[in-house]
Amino acid sequence: MKIGILKADNVRPELVKDFGEYPDMFRDLLVSNDPSIETVNYEVVLGEYPSDINEVDGYVITGSSASVYDNAAWINRLGKFVQQLYREKKKLVGICFGHQMVAHFLGGRTELSKKGWGVGVHQSEFTDVAGPYGTAGETYNLVCSHQDQVIEPAPFSVVLASSDFCPYSMLQVGNHILTLQGHPEFKREFSRSLLELRRDDLGENSYKQGIKSLEQSTDAHKVAKWIIDFIASVET
Repeated sequence: MKIGILKADNVRPELVKDFGEYPDMFRDLLVSNDPSIETVNYEVVLGEYPSDINEVDGYVITGSSASVYDNAAWINRLGKFVQQLYREKKKLVGICFGHQMVAHFLGGRTELSKKGWGVGVHQSEFTDVAGPYGTAGETYNLVCSHQDQVIEPAPFSVVLASSDFCPYSMLQVGNHILTLQGHPEFKREFSRSLLELRRDDLGENSYKQGIKSLEQSTDAHKVAKWIIDFIASVET
């Protein structure tokens, strides 16, 4: 399987040596579940896209410090690509910024959350339509790092999971688009380093709460399998 990583930001320079760039994190996560997987990186901020939409089996949109509602040329172009993927029923997984972008450019709405920063390990609970991912009331943990939130999913979206902090933490559109607010590619060590760098911006309460939450384990590898199985599944 070949998966295209739509890279929407750079890792903070201070952290690249220890943790790599976002496509490196996704490759490590996905390959650890299936060594046969190949990833291809597209620097969408620089205008790099596949010459043929079908040159990979599916796409993953990474996180970003940008907001999907910023009127930036590269964001609008990526939004049009999301719309094309939707029209052509190409497999797409959106993570954090990618989760918000799918909602925003397919007719939903993303805004700066009034709840402030969502950082550290967050728990989401499955709804009664979560299907193959889990039954209603079951939970999963992922590292989060965001200020924006989806406040209105795109039409025809199915809400697979939610939390008190993030009502739309996992969404699906049709059988070809899956999105999550959390970061399966973030190791807790990376999140801790990021929290240290953002301590002043977060405020002491959010910082301490985020650091404390990192004592919990995450379900990153389980989520990686969801992503792989979703992209590999046949469209019906």
